[in-house]
Amino acid sequence: MRPARGFTLLEVVIAVGITAMMGVLITAAFQTGYRAKELVEAEADRYRALRTGTDRMVREISDAFVSDHYDTRRFRDQNDRPTNFVGSREKLLFTSMAHQRLYSDAKESDQMVVEYFTKTVPGPGGKSQMNLMRRENSILDERMDRGGTEDVLIEGIKRVDFAYWDSDKKDWVDEWSTRRIEKKSILPVRVRISIYALDETGREARYTTQARIVLNTEIPRF
Repeated sequence: MRPARGFTLLEVVIAVGITAMMGVLITAAFQTGYRAKELVEAEADRYRALRTGTDRMVREISDAFVSDHYDTRRFRDQNDRPTNFVGSREKLLFTSMAHQRLYSDAKESDQMVVEYFTKTVPGPGGKSQMNLMRRENSILDERMDRGGTEDVLIEGIKRVDFAYWDSDKKDWVDEWSTRRIEKKSILPVRVRISIYALDETGREARYTTQARIVLNTEIPRF
């Protein structure tokens, strides 16, 4: 009968080395998978924020309106009437019928003032970032550009670009204002919203949608 024989020191060292190497490879694989999971989730959150924000903008812009029914003794100046549509490439201020009351007894109607604009704020890591902001005021008065509450609509964008379809020129224009006499009672048929943001590769990408305005002519005085 041959005596039992154990492992030599060299064999033990080789086995330990192989086990350690397998552990390192498995750990690296888990870390890579975890980083990929975080990246995918971050991109999904970004696309979800873009989709949710643009859907809200489309809904509110589609219900934009201007009305000739107001107190002319109080609002003597055309520029101060409580309903207007004033847009440029970087911001948009208008009255809309898309307001939603959160409380049943709130003294509010379906009308509101909405403004979209950008604001640069401190971001992660001490770097600044640009956010697309939304201001809402459920009270229509002569100061459309004041009052209400501001909220972040979409975080971390590069810029926003609005364009307005002029049915007379059959082309997109960069500005539209019902405070001007020639546009007093006319709204653009469509509004194009282009948001520029970094994609998953770090490159600037453009996300575009359009809103069709239902009431694109002034509501007349009765």
